[in-house]
Amino acid sequence: MKINALTPAEENLMLLIWKLGSPFMKDIMEALPEPKPHHNTVSTYLKILVEKEYLSTEKIGRIFKYSTTVPFEEYRKFILAPFLENFFNNSASELLKMLISENLLKPSDLNDYFEIKTAVVPILQPKEETKGSDISSFITELTSDKPKKVKDKKKKRKKK
Repeated sequence: MKINALTPAEENLMLLIWKLGSPFMKDIMEALPEPKPHHNTVSTYLKILVEKEYLSTEKIGRIFKYSTTVPFEEYRKFILAPFLENFFNNSASELLKMLISENLLKPSDLNDYFEIKTAVVPILQPKEETKGSDISSFITELTSDKPKKVKDKKKKRKKK
């Protein structure tokens, strides 16, 4: 299926129709935001979308019911390729960097999506193992009220 480009107005109308499902003209007019365009304007855009093969029509009595022929996911893929090419040099990682830097995406969202598992590796050994080590005695010496070495030096000076 060949997908044709849409103008911004056509795209906005299609986004509304994708949300509505298979609406009648009345449903579309009710769902449009204020200020609502004229009925004839919307009718013209719907005719163009049928010609571009985004919509099909089913006549029920005197009115038409509109159904999408291009799924939203297909259109989204169609839009994404030139978007990446034009704004991010075909680099999805550049897009991700921008989304994260703009706080539109949290790194934790990526972890959830990709099921990234991280392991925490302790830098120091557990306390039981470090009691006799040089590092733990150094830390104890720094954090104690009266350093042991200073006491020993004072005793040696008194002896002399």
